[in-house]
Amino acid sequence: MESKFYEKDKLLVFKISDEIDDHNVQKIRGKVDYEIERYMPKRIVFDFDSVSFMDSAGIGLMIGRYKFATMLGAKVEMINVQGNVKRIFEMSGILRLIPLVEDIKLHLYR
Repeated sequence: MESKFYEKDKLLVFKISDEIDDHNVQKIRGKVDYEIERYMPKRIVFDFDSVSFMDSAGIGLMIGRYKFATMLGAKVEMINVQGNVKRIFEMSGILRLIPLVEDIKLHLYR
């Protein structure tokens, strides 16, 4: 997983490249929480472009990061969610909490 912080926009982007299952969630959670506390962003975007598999542990990961980020005053969004991962998010209702955006650049100045 890669992360990039854009100081001007107070934007933190996480590009997740692993499968999101119980085994990987612990590692992802630690890195994400550390980066959020380190930068204190106003917007956090999770890029799912390289994620081909996610199970229920991924739902828990995203809900937990949403709660943590909103507690610190940040807005959370997702991009490039496709296929089975998108269906899991739709069925879980998580898209009512965390919106999908088309392009980060189009939404930088919200």
